[in-house]
Amino acid sequence: MKKSLKTWLFITLILGLSLSACAPKAESDESTVYLPLVGEQAEVEEAPEAVDLFPDKAQVVYAQGFSIDYYDTYKVVTVTQPWQGASEGFTYVLVMRGSQVPGGFEGAQVIEIPVRSIVTMSTTYFPHLEMLGVLGSLVAVDDATYVFNETVQQRASAGEIAVVGGGAGGGAVNVEMLLEIEPELIMTSASGVPEYDAHPALIEAGLPVVINADYLESSPLGRAEWGKFIAAFYNLEDEANRQFEEVASSYLALKEQVSALSARPTVFTNTDFQGSWYVPGGESYAAILLKDAGADYLWADTPGTGANPLAFEEVFDAAKEANFWLNVGFAGDLASLLMMDERYADFDAYAEGRVYNYNKRVNANGGMDYFESGTARPDLVLADLVAIFHPGLLPEHDFYYYQQLQ
Repeated sequence: MKKSLKTWLFITLILGLSLSACAPKAESDESTVYLPLVGEQAEVEEAPEAVDLFPDKAQVVYAQGFSIDYYDTYKVVTVTQPWQGASEGFTYVLVMRGSQVPGGFEGAQVIEIPVRSIVTMSTTYFPHLEMLGVLGSLVAVDDATYVFNETVQQRASAGEIAVVGGGAGGGAVNVEMLLEIEPELIMTSASGVPEYDAHPALIEAGLPVVINADYLESSPLGRAEWGKFIAAFYNLEDEANRQFEEVASSYLALKEQVSALSARPTVFTNTDFQGSWYVPGGESYAAILLKDAGADYLWADTPGTGANPLAFEEVFDAAKEANFWLNVGFAGDLASLLMMDERYADFDAYAEGRVYNYNKRVNANGGMDYFESGTARPDLVLADLVAIFHPGLLPEHDFYYYQQLQ
């Protein structure tokens, strides 16, 4: 009897296992099911789903100098080339406020986001802050003298925004003042020359400093796309994506309009300065704008993105008969341009009054909006240039940055 019972139990066990193996498997759902071994009353628990705190992500298309990688509770922002010739980049870990700082990023600057206060060392950040609606978070600047933005100027004059120095050529940064202000973010550019850069002293003081290398972008749209870099610190990527798409669409539509034109007027830029005439290379920001506007830039075949110093005679030989002359510094009219050098009168563009400058929007201190908001709005710059070179395409155009010298 005992043997029969044991045999029956054995057969039942084998049969149960066989049926289990042959039974059709249920379709797996997306969550893993855990079976904790805590007795017969153990309940089936589902693994907690990861929460993505950053559903809106920046899509970087044109900019070459930065990248953003997204994780559940933090972002990793990498500036690949902080200055010309830099051998390595900078990594910034942006952690959602109240979240745990991730491991594995020893030596990287950690910043809680969204930031609530910012110090800027360049005027090119203002238009992005304003477009994103966070200009009110600005608590200090390097220098307010040449700021074009009226809101920033007024707040600086009223003492609501501190002036801390340390910008390009602006002398030493006031570290003590910044330690008192306790900003959550300091954004600056860098040249790689320690005596001119503010970031080494800021890093040594333990202040949250980030390098913005927008000025190294030769593509006008790439330079404008650094607005997404700034937006990442405020969790405003969705708004930055939307705004940039409007700018890019406008820019590319204008570029397409002129691309089919066969007539391309010749153009040269800048003026002689202390015996050297700095001519932008053919791969530079200025050269690309001129090309996209349908002009034949006389040094378009010169390699590089920098400016090449030439003698006056070299420029005159190449540009004497050029159709247009642009970007003549602080000259507000033809007479003041001639006062700089009487030889300018020998250029055909001067004699025929085809000289244009980017100083339509300039304040009493000489601050030009072209160098401030123009970096964020290359579509407006391009529209001005197209209207100069091909007025028939934009007959009703109202110039924004440029004006013809009288």
